[in-house]
Amino acid sequence: MKLIHQIARIPLFQGLDRKHYDRLAMIVTDRVFQKGETIFGEEDEGTGFYVVLSGRVKVFKLSPEGKEQILHIFGPGEPIGEVAVFTGRRFPASAEALEETRAFFFARKEFMDLIRRDPSLALNMLAVLSQRLRRFSALIENLSLKEVPGRLAAYLLYLGEGKEGKSEVTLEIPKNQLASLLGTIPETLSRILAKLTREGIIKSIGPRQIQLLDRKGLEELASGERKLA
Repeated sequence: MKLIHQIARIPLFQGLDRKHYDRLAMIVTDRVFQKGETIFGEEDEGTGFYVVLSGRVKVFKLSPEGKEQILHIFGPGEPIGEVAVFTGRRFPASAEALEETRAFFFARKEFMDLIRRDPSLALNMLAVLSQRLRRFSALIENLSLKEVPGRLAAYLLYLGEGKEGKSEVTLEIPKNQLASLLGTIPETLSRILAKLTREGIIKSIGPRQIQLLDRKGLEELASGERKLA
């Protein structure tokens, strides 16, 4: 019963009938990964997908020279590796636990069998996947069209979404990993943070805590209307 309740709380599966949860509970595997442990590697066979229950996971690609580009940071409730399940191909990127992480694993064959028997299972997944596509499109736009200050401003605004009246945000990852996520190097990120502080746009209030003093300024940087001095 506890397993069914845990599955029912996953956004990917919310709103399903009890029979769906019973069937999902029959095919799920509960897995735990230690910090730094590889969950799957790029080009590994897509044998199934994961849903994070606790902890955080980075999804990344490595260039031929070994440079890491972080694509996403996923936390509780978010699926990982589902693209490979639906396409029947290999994983397009690697995934690694950033801290001790617990995840449910759904094997591709068994899950697709459930979908074929009851296609309504896929409706919730389509909504979640479309949201993820929007986020990935924004990432591509940020990396290809915006300068680094604009990427950082957009990221800080993203962290502050839904926090009306609250100006503090917490960086989800260390600054070296944030630099990789934004497509830059730690030294450049530190310089930009310092400039944002000098211009009164943000204020550091802890190791990973930042106060957003000027949201309009961040929005102008994110849109390209404003440049840092």
